[in-house]
Amino acid sequence: MTRRILRWLGIATLLIGYSLLAHYTNESAHSGSLGALVAIAPVALLALVLVWRSPRRILMSGMFVLACAALWAGWSALEQNFGLVYWLQSLGMQLVLFITFARTLIAGRQPLCTRFAAALHAPLSPQQEIYTRQVTLAWSLFFAAMATASTVLFFLAPLSVWSVFTNFLMLPLVALMFIAEYWVRRRVLPDMQHAHILDAIRVFRDNAAPPANRQSQS
Repeated sequence: MTRRILRWLGIATLLIGYSLLAHYTNESAHSGSLGALVAIAPVALLALVLVWRSPRRILMSGMFVLACAALWAGWSALEQNFGLVYWLQSLGMQLVLFITFARTLIAGRQPLCTRFAAALHAPLSPQQEIYTRQVTLAWSLFFAAMATASTVLFFLAPLSVWSVFTNFLMLPLVALMFIAEYWVRRRVLPDMQHAHILDAIRVFRDNAAPPANRQSQS
């Protein structure tokens, strides 16, 4: 229990620290190098993880070195446009989440929230299946709206305003969406057993991947 709490505290500290540092670089007029470093840090970390886990580690390592060389060659341009990197990362995350939910609404597929609910409360009643499909649609629209808002603010508002939205409002809005959905669910499905938010996160982690990927991991 203590280890789990410490792990979540560590994750929260990293997220808050990164958000504060990213916002500082977006507000400061003299943070070109620092802004570029902070902007590419998540991409570089993800790339290192992929290289480490790849069965073709030598090939992937070579590609990573080439990417680093390209960054070094274009470093001055990156220093002047690191805000664009921040935006692309934020947009990419929102679009990935949108696609993750929306693609399961295609005819013949099980909506993602229905899959979550079935993992916790199977078997589901017809009313529960209808509700969870609507929740999947709601999350799809939510992430589409977040991606749209981020893009509009990035191109039409000062960078500092966009940075506040991205670094300090996105996660609270996601949490508010969780709370709103829980409130609606308690009223629409009062007889349904209501899971803890950590259970929802665990189920998302275990079930968001396509079935083929989950089989390969087992």
